[in-house]
Amino acid sequence: QVQLVESGGGLVQAGGSLRLSCAASRSIFMFNTMGWYRQAPGKQRELVAAIRSGSSTNYADSVKGRFTISRDDAKNTVYLQMSSLKPEDTAVYYCAADLFVSITPNGYWGQGTQVTVSS
Repeated sequence: QVQLVESGGGLVQAGGSLRLSCAASRSIFMFNTMGWYRQAPGKQRELVAAIRSGSSTNYADSVKGRFTISRDDAKNTVYLQMSSLKPEDTAVYYCAADLFVSITPNGYWGQGTQVTVSS
């Protein structure tokens, strides 16, 4: 079993930056895809960014140019650098990982970290 633990969330003013980290309890080299999802109150969980073992990435349109996902296999950690934050980025952010080219509900999920952006 693999555990994913997110950290780095918090309260930030609009225009500010945060870096989320997702530490895995074992090697992430096994995962084809790792990603960040978010869920705001009353909304469905949505994909924010994903990165694959070949380092290809994809982003939600709403965060392109502002967020950057990266992975450090040596540290078993995935990061989400968030800049130019907006109030609409407020959500619980979840780290996820899967053996497949996309993340499925049967993949591995963290418990989430709250990000709150004040206006």
